[in-house]
Amino acid sequence: MTDAFDFSYESRPVRVVFRPGAAVSATPGEVERLGLRRVLVVCGARGADTARAVADALGPACAGVHDGARMHVPVEVADAAVRVARAAGADGCVAVGGGSSIGLGKAIALRTGLPLVAVPSTYSGSEMTPVWGLTEHGAKRTGRDAKVLPRSVVYDPELTLSLPVPLSVTSGVNAIAHAVEALYAPDSSPLVALMAEEGVRAMARALPAVAEEPASSQARARALYGAWLCGSCLGATTMGLHHKLCHVLGGTFSLPHAETHTVVLPYVLAHNASAAPGATAAVARALDAADAPTALWELAGRLGAPRSLAELGLTEADLETAAAQTAGQAYANPRPVTADGVLTLLRAAYEGAPPSAAAH
Repeated sequence: MTDAFDFSYESRPVRVVFRPGAAVSATPGEVERLGLRRVLVVCGARGADTARAVADALGPACAGVHDGARMHVPVEVADAAVRVARAAGADGCVAVGGGSSIGLGKAIALRTGLPLVAVPSTYSGSEMTPVWGLTEHGAKRTGRDAKVLPRSVVYDPELTLSLPVPLSVTSGVNAIAHAVEALYAPDSSPLVALMAEEGVRAMARALPAVAEEPASSQARARALYGAWLCGSCLGATTMGLHHKLCHVLGGTFSLPHAETHTVVLPYVLAHNASAAPGATAAVARALDAADAPTALWELAGRLGAPRSLAELGLTEADLETAAAQTAGQAYANPRPVTADGVLTLLRAAYEGAPPSAAAH
């Protein structure tokens, strides 16, 4: 934000229920509150047991469980889920799981207009946004539509207790990325800036505690609280270079979503720092550090997360293609996006070098 008193802010009509055990205890009430009688529960293979527990709690209101969610929501996966929802005569959808499951629920909502209830089990933040994404022919496209914004979000810290530490860490840094980009978004606002800084602070403090004691309900609840704030920032603002670059790396090169965000974030922040000094200072305050990009890079390393694109399977030959694709798209970013600038950033991220290298 350049001027704290020149902004617009639109609040999103999402109901949030946050408490331990809420997945089973609160979801049926949220479905009933929306007047739904036949909801399809969607999930991925990894979270199928949790989804079935939610389905059992829904009782006769559950029209079936569809466990076909996949990363980056391939269009054929979305097509299949829409067919299942229509065949079941569903009047709503309950998405249980991480970003892939919620993304699939959004795809159903986009195509059918069915109301969506989200029960997130990771820190992706997708549940707080009207943003949808689909991958087709190796390219990920995204859009915004009020239809895909969940009507109700059920946060249950107990669902995240079984989230493996490596995925907890990368999912958490993915959430931090939403807040970082919200701080320098053209449509940021004082309220978003407050949520963003607090979201980064909450998540950055929670992740070491989660890594040290994965079964700590308090640490898990703080991380989920941070994810809620960071996701709210994602839903309220326009994302910049970081998210566009991660969409290219995920959609075109099939890199894993949260891990890619974790590797790329310090380099994008270093790249944008000179053009967004206020945002960079806010992130540094939240991290209690002098240099925000380096602190993010060190946090990931300290918690055992990947720190290079090479570790994720990207090849050196892919870098120029990724840079050209990213620079070829129009979007808001505090620093002008050029193929050469993105390539410099990507080379540093590919090598896992300290992020200061991406700032030049």
